[in-house]
Amino acid sequence: MSHDGWPSHFGARVLVLGGIRSGKSEYAESLLSGARSVRYLATALADGGDPAFADRVAAHRERRPRSWITVETYGDPAALVSALGQAAADDMLIVDDLGGWVVSLLDRSDAQVHVSRLAAAVAGCPARLVLVSPEVGLSVVPPSEAGVRFADLMGLTNQAVAAACDAVALVVAGQPVWLRGADAVATTGAHAGAAGTAADPAGATASGATAGAAGAATGGSTGAVLLPAAPPAIPTPEVLTPTAAAPKLAAVLTESTRALPIVATGLVIQQNMDLPIPDSDARDAARDHLNLLDIPGSGLGRLAEIVLFAAGAQGRAVPVPWQRPRMLLLHGDHEGDVAAGQTPHGSALIAAQARRGEGAIGLLAAEHGVSLQIVDTATAEAIEHAPATDLRTVEGLLRYGWQLADEAADSGVDLLLLGSCGAGGEATAAAVVSAVTGAEVPGLLNRVVSADGKVDDASWMLRCAAVRDALHRVRGRVLPAKEMLTELGGPDLAVAAGIILGATARRTPVLLDGPVGVAAGLIARDLGSQSRLWCALADTGRHPTTVLAADVLGLTPLTDLHTGLGEGAGALLALPLLRSALTLAASLPALPPLLDEPPAHLQEPEDEPDGDTDPAVYRADDASIVD
Repeated sequence: MSHDGWPSHFGARVLVLGGIRSGKSEYAESLLSGARSVRYLATALADGGDPAFADRVAAHRERRPRSWITVETYGDPAALVSALGQAAADDMLIVDDLGGWVVSLLDRSDAQVHVSRLAAAVAGCPARLVLVSPEVGLSVVPPSEAGVRFADLMGLTNQAVAAACDAVALVVAGQPVWLRGADAVATTGAHAGAAGTAADPAGATASGATAGAAGAATGGSTGAVLLPAAPPAIPTPEVLTPTAAAPKLAAVLTESTRALPIVATGLVIQQNMDLPIPDSDARDAARDHLNLLDIPGSGLGRLAEIVLFAAGAQGRAVPVPWQRPRMLLLHGDHEGDVAAGQTPHGSALIAAQARRGEGAIGLLAAEHGVSLQIVDTATAEAIEHAPATDLRTVEGLLRYGWQLADEAADSGVDLLLLGSCGAGGEATAAAVVSAVTGAEVPGLLNRVVSADGKVDDASWMLRCAAVRDALHRVRGRVLPAKEMLTELGGPDLAVAAGIILGATARRTPVLLDGPVGVAAGLIARDLGSQSRLWCALADTGRHPTTVLAADVLGLTPLTDLHTGLGEGAGALLALPLLRSALTLAASLPALPPLLDEPPAHLQEPEDEPDGDTDPAVYRADDASIVD
C-alpha cells in the first residue's frame, strides 16, 4: 500500500468491468477504501423518475465514506472528459459508471469522437483513477435499435478505455478476475458474500494478499486470484543511419502526416477499423499528367504504376521522389520443422551484418540512403504442435508494430520498406496464405537450397509436413486475423501487420517484396481493408507464396529481377529505379500543344493564274460555260 492509500501493485488507472449486480461497484470502491479523500464522478441522473434506480443510487451514497465528494457529470459527455483533465496528481477519482456516460452518446452522430476523447483523457489523467463499466452481454439491453446502438458504443468504449488503463478486472459474482495488470496480485475471496462486502486493501499481507474483513469475521477462506504479469516493455530498436551519402533528389514532402485519433487514445486494433485511403483524385490527375509528358513509345511502362501509387499517397498530381525511406527488418525465428534447412544462427548473422552495414541489406541500405531498424521478436512455437504464441502477446505486438510505424512517421520517414530474416518465416507465411486462400501447401513453398548451392529436398518435405500438420490442427475453424496470428503467424508476422496498419493510419506507403510481408498484408487487410491500398510490391522474386498473396491483395510487381538476396533486399534494389520514375514524371516536359492549322511556313501556297494568259480569255471561256 502506498502512503496515500492506493494499492501499490496497481498502476495509476484501473478499469473494473462486470455485469448487472455483479458487485463491480463495491469492488471498485474497495480499491480506494484506504484513501483519505475520493472524488466520485457519477454519470447517471439520480432523480430520473425511476424509484427503483433512485433507491440504488441512495444505497451507493450510503455505502460510501462521508469524506468522499460526489460530482454529477450526467448528460454532457464532455463533462466527464473535463473532470478527468482537471484532476491533480494527488487526487483519487472513481467513475461509476461508463454505461451512464454512453447513454448520453446515443443520439449523437459524433459518438466515436467522444469515445476517443474519453480514452485520451483517461490515458493522460494524472490522478489515481478507477473506472466502473458494464461488460457488453452481461447487462440488460433491450432488443431495440437503441439497445443495439448502446451495446455497440459500450463495447467500443470499453475497448478504448481498457487499452488506456494499466490494469483491467472483470467481476463475476463478486469475485474479481484480473485480465491485465502490472504485477501478480492476490485479492480476497470475501466478495462472495451475499451482501457484497468489499475487501480492504489496507489489510494486505506481506505476500500481497488482501484479506476482507467480512471473510475474516465469518472464518471463510481467502481465495487468491492472481493478476497475470504484464509483458515487459519492448524497447524501440535503434535506428541505424548508413554512412553513405543520400542521393540529392527533389525536395521531400514538408506536410505533416495525419495520425488517427486512435493513436492518441488507448490503441484498439480490431476488425473493420476506419483507416484512411489514398487520394483518388490525385491519382487520376497524375494519370492525366503522365499522358501529357513528352515521352516516346511506351513511356514509363510498368513504372507508371509507382507514379500513380505515390500520387495517391502524397495527395498530389506530381509526386516527389521519396527522400527519407526506412527499412524495418524483422528478426524473429520459428521453432519446429517450418525452419527445416535454416538455423537461428543463420538469421542472427543476417541481422548482425545489417547492423554493421554489411550483407545485402546493410550494403544496399547504405548505398541508397535508407535508414535501418532491426526489429527483434520472440521465437514462435512449433505450429505443427501448438499455437505460435498467445492472444495477449499478439495484441501487444500489433500495437508495437503500429508504434514503430508511428515513430517513423513522426521522424519524417516518407516510405517504409519491410524485410524479414527469421528462420522459418517463409514456411509460416505459406501456412497463413494457405489458410486464407485454401491453396495447397506444396504449391506455395519454394525449393530449399543450401548454402553450398545444393537442393535440399528433405528440408522441403519437412516444411511441407509441418505446415500441413499445423493446418490440420486448426481445421474446421474460422480464424479471424488475431487468431490467425496466434495459431499460425507468430510474433514476427504480428509486428509486420501492426507496421502496415500503423503506416496506413499515418498515410505512409509500404514497399513489400517477400512472403512474410504479403502474408502480413493479408492479416492487416482483414483488420483494416484500406491498408492494402497503401502497399506496393517491388518484386515477387517469383516466390509462389508472394505471387498468390499479391494477387489476392491486388498488387502488381513493379520489377521482375528474380533475385535471392533475402526478403527486403529486392525492395532496396528496386528503390532507385522507383525514385528515378518519380523524378522523370516530375521533371520531363509536356507535349507541345496541338495547333488548329499548320504553321505558316508549312502551309502550301494557293494556285494563281499564269501571267502570260489574257484574263479576258478566262472571262470569255467562263461565259461560254454558263451558256
